[in-house]
This record gives sequence, C-alpha cells and structure tokens, in this order.
Amino acid sequence: MKEKASILRNKLYLYITEFFAGMSVMAVELGASRLLAPYFSSSQIVWTIIIGTIMIAMALGNIYGGRSADKNPDPDVLYRRILVAAIWIAAIPVLGKYVILGIAGALIFSINNNFLIWAAFAACMVVFVFPLFLLGTVTPSLVKYTVDSLDDNGKTVGNLGAANTIGSIIGTFVPTFVTIPAVGTSITFLIFAGILLVLAVIYFVSARSGAKKAVVSVILFVVCCVFGHNSSFAFWENDLTYEGESVYNYLQVKEDEENVILSTNVLFGVQSLLKKNGGLTGMYYDYAMAAPYMAGIKDKDGIDVLILGMGTGTYATQCERYFDNISMEGVEIDDKITDLAVKYFELPEDVPVTTYDGRAYLNAIDKTYDVIMVDAYQDITIPFQMSSIEFFTLVKEHLKDDGVMVVNMNMRGQKEGNITEYLSDTIANVFSEVYTVDVTGSTNRELFAANDPNVLDVMKDNMAEEENERLASMMEIVSSHLEQYERGDYLMTDDQAPVELLGMRVIDEIIRNEVEYYKDIYEEDGLSGLLDAM
Repeated sequence: MKEKASILRNKLYLYITEFFAGMSVMAVELGASRLLAPYFSSSQIVWTIIIGTIMIAMALGNIYGGRSADKNPDPDVLYRRILVAAIWIAAIPVLGKYVILGIAGALIFSINNNFLIWAAFAACMVVFVFPLFLLGTVTPSLVKYTVDSLDDNGKTVGNLGAANTIGSIIGTFVPTFVTIPAVGTSITFLIFAGILLVLAVIYFVSARSGAKKAVVSVILFVVCCVFGHNSSFAFWENDLTYEGESVYNYLQVKEDEENVILSTNVLFGVQSLLKKNGGLTGMYYDYAMAAPYMAGIKDKDGIDVLILGMGTGTYATQCERYFDNISMEGVEIDDKITDLAVKYFELPEDVPVTTYDGRAYLNAIDKTYDVIMVDAYQDITIPFQMSSIEFFTLVKEHLKDDGVMVVNMNMRGQKEGNITEYLSDTIANVFSEVYTVDVTGSTNRELFAANDPNVLDVMKDNMAEEENERLASMMEIVSSHLEQYERGDYLMTDDQAPVELLGMRVIDEIIRNEVEYYKDIYEEDGLSGLLDAM
C-alpha cells in the first residue's frame, strides 16, 4: 500500500486531484449546455435540467464514494474511476451528438407534452450523468485518504473543499471565455478529459500499478481526439459555408444559389437571410417594412431606425435597398454574428452596430427614433428582460411622438394564454395602437405599436407614393391583413415573465402539428413508409 501511494504521502497530490475534479465538473456542465443548445435551445428550462441532473449525479457519487472508501480505502480505486470518467468525457464529442439526436428522434413520436423537458432530461441522463457520478466520488474518497486524526479533520476537509471550489471557479470561467470561443465545445471536452487522464496516469506511474489500464486509457483518448476534434454539430451537412461558436450561440451559415442563411439552431430556424438577387426575403422582414410607412417615411426628409437584435442585418440591408432617406443602426449582443454580417451578409458599411444587450443600450442613450424594431427572440430563447412592461415602456420613451415599434414574435400560438398573447397584452398596456399580422407560411407574427391614432392613415398615404411595384404589392398584403389587437388581461413584468414555460407550450403545439402527419404514415405504412416519406 505504501509503495502504491508514495505520491500521496504529503497529501499535495490529493488536493491537486480535488482541484481538477472540481474544475472538470464545471467545465462539463458548461460544455453540456453548449452541446444541447443547438438542438434544444439555451433557455432557462434547459439550464435547469442540466444543473438538476448534474446535482443528482454528484449527490449519488458522494454517497457511493463515501461508502466505497470506507469499505476499501485504496486510492487505486478512485483513480481508476477518474480514468473511466476521463475516457467517457473524451467520447462525448465523438458520440454525444448522435445520442442526442437519437433520443430526440425517439421521443418526438412518443411525447405529446413537455417534449423539451423530457428530451433534454433523457439526453443529460444518458450522456453526462455517469462521468459526473464518478467525479462525485472524488471528495468523500479524498476525505478518507487525507484525514489522519480527529484533531485536524475540520482543517483538512476545509482545505479539500477550498481546492474543489477554486477549481470549480476556474472551470466556470475558462470554458466560457477561453476554450469554447477559441476552439469550440468538442475540443473543450477533450482538454478537460485530458487533464483528468494525465492526473490518473501520473498516479499509476508513481504507484507502479495499473499500467495496462493507463495504456489502454491513453490509446482510447487518442482515438477520441482523432474522431472527436470535429466541432460540427450538423454532422449530416457537407457544404456549410461556416460553422462555429461564440460566447452566446452556435452559429451556422449556409448558402445556395439564391440565399445566404444564418441559423443558431441545428435542426430548425432561420435567424438572418440575404437574398443574393437583392429582392424581398419572403419572410417576416418584408412584413416589418410596413413600420417605416407607418412612421411617415415618404413625408420626411429622413427617419432614424434602431434594431434591437441586429443579427446579420437582414432588416437593415433590406431597408437601405428600398429607402434612400433612412438611417439605420443596430444593437447585437453577439459580436461574432456581427463579424459574420460583414463577411457573408453584405452588411452596409454605413450601418453602425453596437455590441450590447438591447435593454441595457436603451438605458444608456437619450436618442429617440422613428422606428424601433425588436427582433431579439429566437425559438424558445426569449430574453425575459426584453418582454416585460418595463422594457416596452423604455422602448416607448425612445420613440418620437409619431414613432412606431415593430416586434417579431416568432412562435405564434393558437391556444389561449400563449406567449404571443402575453407579449401582445403587455405591449397593449403601454401603447394605445397595436396591430398584428401573421406571416404566411411560418409561425411568425409581426406586431406594430404606436401612440398615434392616425398610424394606419399615415401608412396608407405613404404606401400610395411607393413607386416600387413589388414592395407596394407586399405592403398591400400587410395592410389588408393587419388586425387591431384588443388588449387582454395577460401581463409580464420584470418580476414575473414566464417566457420559457410559455414558449415551451407553443413548441409542443408546433411539434404535435408537424409530427401528426408522420405519425399517420407510420401507423399505416410502418417504418419503411416513414423513411420513404422523409
């Protein structure tokens, strides 16, 4: 026993073990959020599931690790667990994406409610729980190895806790601000798996035991590095123009003969679009162009437009193409998206973009605008601070007296009490004139809000002066489908804005509607018929 544990005699290596174990747990937790986000979003719901399952794993690991250490106080057992945890974590970039998609595909046909919760929970349980369970055994095992007497057990346990906490702190900041933005999620998993592997290998080399296990583990780790270094989340795509990650998002750019498209989700959603021929997009951006007409663009020498949630500048680019008296500026929290806007989406050089949160930006400026577009909602990820009555009041304060706010609500629900109804009621508590129009062929709904009772008359008068036939035709479609919104009793505030739960309900509704068609095919023609239909 002494021979094997020679490296542990001064206990320093045990503290180092505790430090890196704590660091790796937090790194895996943050990596888990980035691995799941392109498939399930990065909402508070997904974060809650990640934290909850990891806490379950750690608690079970603590219980098992303490009992195991009492029965067999041999450090070899602990470091074998660390080896297994290291290889499992290293295998996540190789297999994790396939497992997540497989789980989502299996559950989408069997779960009718709370799909996001069940799919994310199942994915976490299968992919992340076991290695974190093993790392959960570290602390109670190290307590057993380090406590020599009751005289200093409090000090020793305190030092171990401090080492674990310091490691956790570093493991929180390094992936978020260093490794994930620089090298991606996959290599981040490999880096921290490598740290655990080195930790265990050093122990076994020093203890002169477990050589075969160490060699096999190193070989498996190398294999994982070879096959897991590819950071592609959309592994079935062969012709992506760009795929990468930022501090905030998964980013994917793809193009065809007509379009360049930005998506922050692997499976669905278009966040920004460039039409190579310079025409209208056929999406909600076209509908949102009614806002400048409502603000009297044809009657003024120029109007100022602010876009909160600039993306790659689709709305700004389109407005500049069709209006020669418009001044655009944008706010985008993700600077990498702004970089992509310049490189791939022809963002005009005269359109300034500020890297900032939209609400914080409004708090920091005094300028007023003719049009403010709120386009910061993507799938279920709706910033609660940009959905409350306090936020929309702030927007109103930054509009001119005849100014117009346009909001892109991207998940149009049908049931009473859905997210669009909550948003609309909240806005109607701030603005006297609220109109909505559904975007054909999508789940988007555009909302226009103003305090000028003549806003529709202004729109029609300005539309009459439009010389571009295609744009005029588009505005006629918007005008003919606009509906005045009647305010209800739903309200969101900074204190209470359950946007995640409301958004999840709409996602369940959308999934049920989309999947029903394929369920019918499966019931009639079986798996072969389903594969043919897809």
